[in-house]
Amino acid sequence: MNKQSIFLTSILVTSVLAGCTGNSIKQTSDPIAVTQAQKISYPVTLKGDVVDNYFGTDVADPYRWLEDDRSEETSAWVKAENKVTFDYLAKIPYRDQLKSRLAELWNYEKVGAPFKEGNYTYFYKNDGLQNQYVVYRQKDGGTAEVFLDPNTFSEDGTTSLGQLSFSKDGSIAAYAISEGGSDWRKIIIIDVETKKVLETPLVDVKFSGISWFKNEGFYYSSYDKPEGSELSAKTDQHKLYYHVLGQPQKDDKIIFGNTAEQKRRYVGGTVTEDNRFLLISGAISTSGNDLYLKDLSKPDSPLVTITDNFDADTYLLENEGDKLFLVTNLNAPNKKIVTVNASAPASKNWTDFIAETKYVLSASTGGGYFFTEYMVDAISKVYQYDYQGKQVREINLPGIGSTSALEGDKDESILYYSFSNYKTPGTIYSYNIDNGNSDVYRKSGAKFDSNAYESKQVFYPSKDGTQIPMIITYKKGIELNGKNPTILYGYGGFNISLTPRFSVARAVWLEQGGIYAVANLRGGGEYGKKWHNAGIKLDKQNVFDDFIAAAEYLIKKDYTSSDYLAINGGSNGGLLVGAVMTQRPDLMKVALPAVGVLDMLRYHTFTAGAGWAYDYGTAEQSEEMFKYLQAYSPVHNVKAGVSYPATLITTGDHDDRVVPAHSFKFAAELQAKQAGNAPMLIRIETNAGHGAGTPVSKTIDQYADIYAFTLFNMGFKVLPK
Repeated sequence: MNKQSIFLTSILVTSVLAGCTGNSIKQTSDPIAVTQAQKISYPVTLKGDVVDNYFGTDVADPYRWLEDDRSEETSAWVKAENKVTFDYLAKIPYRDQLKSRLAELWNYEKVGAPFKEGNYTYFYKNDGLQNQYVVYRQKDGGTAEVFLDPNTFSEDGTTSLGQLSFSKDGSIAAYAISEGGSDWRKIIIIDVETKKVLETPLVDVKFSGISWFKNEGFYYSSYDKPEGSELSAKTDQHKLYYHVLGQPQKDDKIIFGNTAEQKRRYVGGTVTEDNRFLLISGAISTSGNDLYLKDLSKPDSPLVTITDNFDADTYLLENEGDKLFLVTNLNAPNKKIVTVNASAPASKNWTDFIAETKYVLSASTGGGYFFTEYMVDAISKVYQYDYQGKQVREINLPGIGSTSALEGDKDESILYYSFSNYKTPGTIYSYNIDNGNSDVYRKSGAKFDSNAYESKQVFYPSKDGTQIPMIITYKKGIELNGKNPTILYGYGGFNISLTPRFSVARAVWLEQGGIYAVANLRGGGEYGKKWHNAGIKLDKQNVFDDFIAAAEYLIKKDYTSSDYLAINGGSNGGLLVGAVMTQRPDLMKVALPAVGVLDMLRYHTFTAGAGWAYDYGTAEQSEEMFKYLQAYSPVHNVKAGVSYPATLITTGDHDDRVVPAHSFKFAAELQAKQAGNAPMLIRIETNAGHGAGTPVSKTIDQYADIYAFTLFNMGFKVLPK
């Protein structure tokens, strides 16, 4: 170990020990008074002397060493920070009360919609507080039995089930598992009848589907294992492989992505339901893809180009023999469905099948029909079409909210969908494709009185006058007196839409008398590609302005005030919170950035981060882009002498999507420069990743901590209710 490493370790170990001797908040009869009168003693975080130069401008990066997730120094820092954070949280008087209520409300049986594969009908079920959903199966209405139980994959419930895919006749299953929340996967192949593992699992698989060709094998995607840390090292050349059952993984054939000409950051392969075609999609960022076709009925058939640029998003929805049905936003920002013959599939030959409308389209197929879902101000409307493009009917949804896709095999006569909104637990409906009737298949067992709450959609002007929709949910009869604890949530990026869906964790917040507001910011996909593009690169500030305007609206209308407002978002939404809290620290009492992209000058150097450049741009591409990123990058805009709102940063030590170094560096900056007494804490979940597959027990703990921290720093000595 070099001298700097010895020095770092010495400082950090001292910090860990100091936490055991009163370095955190001391217990008194009034813990709130303590937080207002006394600053927290944070672990000492060594500053290094790393400086980067961008277009002649030097930019210091004093906490670069925290990017090394494998170092003893970083590990010691994580332990020290968690010690301070959990000491603080343990002194909040109603933290355990919130945890108990979360567990109580979470504890009901949850069952997913059934689906058929081979001789069995499968469904996912969670008895209540199981860390992971269990896959069950039954034959011909017989007794259901456990097929896969991910709760047995690891002792602590941190190994989760990813994709589950069946061979053509349903006799073989391949499923992916994630360990510790990582995006890296293993694929395990089993005989369906005996559940016996058939061969050595495939390893080092990432950002992959599992698409079967008959019963012979399947297509999957991955990167070469990177040098250095697999949790943070850059991965930018994705490859599509074909695995023949029974052959060693080392012999799997690379189908696409192995040459410089085919270098893509994201590659996927999908086999059509009739096993006739393989569709290969490639992308260099999270927006836009090229698309290729291979005729699997001819073993040596060449790849045929459908689109050869990244100007639009296009994918295959369905085929009927040689007739392809494609969904695209090429010259159609809100998407449309087109048809083309597989023999000449270039875009010049496309014919509109279902034309673009003023609302954003999502499409699916099942039972020999097409289903189009449109977002009308972030609310779902669904229509059924036949294969000639004739509209059969609008589907009568149970109310105002969001629905899952209606999809299934062509020979199905009954399809299933779920429906929910911010105050209504999800209910599964069966849909008769012939008469259009929806019937309740399974009601939610959540013990939550939806009738006691209401959701209201409002539109408010952003800084430039653009009207932004927001849905506000709260207890009926609430008094608009500016004193209601409120969480404002946003995302605003990557063409992702925030549509109304129920959450047990959100329900507990509402029960406490809390208001939950969700703003549909630019950068998202609620109004199509134009809405997305209005919040990217040199227009990214629009997203932050939209969020600030949402907060100002809630305050102006007396839903809440700055003393009772918290802002929250995860991933790109974590960036949103970090940017807004550094730009307007006066606007909110609490900031809750989760797994955030917070170092905008270096985000693209980690794992697959370079693929986000469509939304963000990079610091190297131009001096203008560098200056723009530097001007809002949360890590680079924490100012000494400023009083920032109480902040609880959350991340996972196995997050290889948005590496935890973003959060580490932001926490270090805030702790070093905070002028006020509000706490600047970071909660680092161990053996956890970006969020998917997180065990229920960890999720409950995390929300209890977030809500307790939020209410405590708003001044509540007891739960508000």
